[in-house]
Amino acid sequence: MQNTNALIQTVQGASAPFSAGGGDSPRLVPRSLTSRQKAAVVVRLLLNDGADLPLEELPDDLQEKLTHQLGEMGLVDRTTLGAVAQEFSEALDNVGLAFPHGLAGALDAVSGKITPATAARLRKVAGVRQIGDPWQRLRDIPAQDLAAMAQAESTEVAAVMLSKMDTAQAAQMLGHMPGPVARRITYAISKTANVTPEAVERIGWSLAAQLDQRPVQAFNDGPGARVGAILNQSASATRDNLLNALDEDDADFADLVRQSIFTFAHISSRISPRDVPAILREVNQPVLVAALAGAAADDDKASVEFLLSNISSRMAENLREEIAERGRVKQSEAEDAMTQIVGAVRALSDAGTIVLIEKEEDGSVD
Repeated sequence: MQNTNALIQTVQGASAPFSAGGGDSPRLVPRSLTSRQKAAVVVRLLLNDGADLPLEELPDDLQEKLTHQLGEMGLVDRTTLGAVAQEFSEALDNVGLAFPHGLAGALDAVSGKITPATAARLRKVAGVRQIGDPWQRLRDIPAQDLAAMAQAESTEVAAVMLSKMDTAQAAQMLGHMPGPVARRITYAISKTANVTPEAVERIGWSLAAQLDQRPVQAFNDGPGARVGAILNQSASATRDNLLNALDEDDADFADLVRQSIFTFAHISSRISPRDVPAILREVNQPVLVAALAGAAADDDKASVEFLLSNISSRMAENLREEIAERGRVKQSEAEDAMTQIVGAVRALSDAGTIVLIEKEEDGSVD
């Protein structure tokens, strides 16, 4: 704790109370302070000691009252300071649990632990004006969704929104916008110099309220991604037939599905060479040999050569010998083995161990 000598005086020039003691010198006793004054003393003491107090999380009226009280305190004598600090310490020792403030705070505490439908319903009950920072909630939204929200707002609101995001997230938002829209919003940031904090807060709560009005989604992934995940595990003949049928029914949806599909043939174009050893460690040797030996299509053979080219020469040579000894592999067995390798790739990608090279809309890779 800091040296408290700097705070040893009386409030606003008043004399400190004395108590007659057994000795010749009078004994100081602590002054009687209100709860608000005690709170001001504790906050001042902690701030002087370098504590990072999240006072901004208090309701606005409490922040104002605390600030006014700090300005009225003047000087506090050492005995009163010690008594307040002792009372505060004892109060902390007696605290068993600290619960969040109100329904909004409780929702933040159980975020991700209750169903999205229940959370959405309770947020509507809590109302738009919640305690805390609405922008922090918005920062948890995927950049693609934030970009869509920004494009639905005026250019000025979108500029404020972009300014309140983390720089990396703001850059991702711009990447999900058409070029002309991104330029207009970026230029509009130059006109936000005189925007007041109150206006920024109102914009934040308004945008957060839009999140509460969204219908709860039953699925985390879009339809294209879900169909693509299913077709990833399907036989190539089944996958090709279904994609051809989708082309006839809805060509745009078929393109979305194709963007979500990752097959053995995509390994050579969407896997980084440095990730090949990590993938092969997740596959049993007999399964790997069956997949490599059973590759018949040109794209599948290209993936075989890609895998063998990005491991040690000794391991590659051993695999080539096993492939030669294995000979002909049934198509069904080869496809099953390839599916297991694709499953290993997906598992590593979902875990963040490897990163797939994304496909551009024109089919090229980035």
